[in-house]
Amino acid sequence: MPEFVSDPRQLALLALRAIQRGAYADEAVDRGVRQGRLDDRDRRLFTELVYGSTRHQRTLDVLIDQLASKPAHQQPPDLRLILHLGLYQLRYLNQIPAAAAVNTTVNLVKQNGLKGLASFANGLLRHYLRWAKTRDPLHLPDDPIARLGVQHSFPDWMVQVYFDQLGASETAQLCEWLNHPPHIDLRVNSLKVSVAEVATALQSQGIPVNPLPHLPQGLRLLAAAGAVRNLPGFTEGWWMVQDASAQLVSHLLAPQPGEVVIDACAAPGGKTLHLAELMQDRGVVWACDRTPARLKKLQQNCDRLGFQSIRICSGDSRHQPQFYQQADRVLLDAPCSGLGTLHRHADARWRQTPDSVQGLAQLQRELLTQTATWVKPGGTLVYATCTLHPAENEQVIQAFLHHSPDWQLVPPDSQNPAKAFAEPAGWVKVWNHRHDMDGFFMAQLKKR
Repeated sequence: MPEFVSDPRQLALLALRAIQRGAYADEAVDRGVRQGRLDDRDRRLFTELVYGSTRHQRTLDVLIDQLASKPAHQQPPDLRLILHLGLYQLRYLNQIPAAAAVNTTVNLVKQNGLKGLASFANGLLRHYLRWAKTRDPLHLPDDPIARLGVQHSFPDWMVQVYFDQLGASETAQLCEWLNHPPHIDLRVNSLKVSVAEVATALQSQGIPVNPLPHLPQGLRLLAAAGAVRNLPGFTEGWWMVQDASAQLVSHLLAPQPGEVVIDACAAPGGKTLHLAELMQDRGVVWACDRTPARLKKLQQNCDRLGFQSIRICSGDSRHQPQFYQQADRVLLDAPCSGLGTLHRHADARWRQTPDSVQGLAQLQRELLTQTATWVKPGGTLVYATCTLHPAENEQVIQAFLHHSPDWQLVPPDSQNPAKAFAEPAGWVKVWNHRHDMDGFFMAQLKKR
C-alpha cells in the first residue's frame, strides 16, 4: 500500500484487495485509516465502502453477472472489486449522486491499469441505472433459501440455519438487521460513577443516549460519536463499550462479593470486568485466555477501570487442572462462529463454513466438559456464545447434560435481567431483529 492515499475510493480498493488475500476487514480498514490522508468525511466514506462492499458481496456479484457483457472469467479481479465499489454506491448510498458514482468508478478503472475496460465498466453501471428507473435490476432465484441469500448477501447454508429456526419472514428480517451498521452500547462502571452522570456528560458533548431496557448499567449512543477514546469518561474508566447482549451474560451468572469466579475465555475482557464490578471488586476473578496479545488488552482495560480483584491466567482452558473445584461460578463465553454478530464483522459471513462450525462445536464441547470440573459442588456455570447456530448452542448443552447427570439446566430467576429473554426450555436466546441487540445464546447450569 502506498505511504499516503488521498482518494477514499482508491484506498477502499486497496483494502478490498487485502481482504481478498485473507486480511480481516477490521484490520484492512485500520491500516487504511493509518495510511490514508483523509479528512473526517472521506474517512467515513472509505470505511462505509469497505464494510458495505464486503457485506453485500454476494448481491453485488450476482448483479455484475446479470448485467455484464463479459463472463466472470474474463474480468480481472481488480475490475470486479472496482465494480463492487461503484454498484455499492449506486444501490446502497443515497448521499452520492449517480453521475458522480459512475464517473469516479470509471476513473478508478483507468487509474489501476485497466483503461481498456473503462467503457465496459461505464456501460455496466449505466445499464444498472437504466433498469433501476423502472424496477430492481436484481433477478432473484425461485428457491426460497437462495432467494434470501442473494437478496441479503448471505451464503445459502447460513440462511438455512436461520430459516430452520425462524421461517422465511423472520429470516428476512434478521438478515436485513444484520446488514445495518452496529450500535455502540456502553456499560457504566458503577463503582466509579452513576449512569445518570455518564449520560449527562455525553449529552453535554452533543451525544444523545438512551438507557438500555433490562440493563441497569447500560447506555446506547443514538448518534455517531467519533473515536471512542475521545468520549467523556474514557480515560477516567467510567465505562466500557459492550453490547447489551454481552452485558446480560454476567447478570445471568450473578457473581457475589467474596466469591471465586473464573472467566474461561476472557479476552478482551468486557465480561471479566463486568463480573468484578458486580462483585464490588471483592473476591477473585480469574481471567483465562490462550492469546497473550488479547490478555494484554484485558489488562489495559482493567487498569483503566481500576479493578483489583482480577487475576490473569494465560493458557488453554482445556488444560488448567489447578482450578479443579475451586470456583463458585464459572463463565464459559466460548469461541463460536459469531452468527449473531455478523453486522460487526463484515467478512465473517464469508469466512465461516459448515465444516468450521462443526470444528467449533467440538471445541465448545471440550471446553464445557473441562471447565465444569472447576465448579464447586452447588456452584454455577454459564455457557454463552454470540452465535445463533443450534449445533453450537442447544445441541452442546443437551449433549453435556446427557453425559453429566450431576448437572441441571436452571432458567434465570424472576429478578435477573436475562429473564426477559428466556425460552421455555430454560436457556436464554437473544435474536437481533426481535430485541435490537447482538444475537446471543446463554445457558445457566447448576452442579447438584
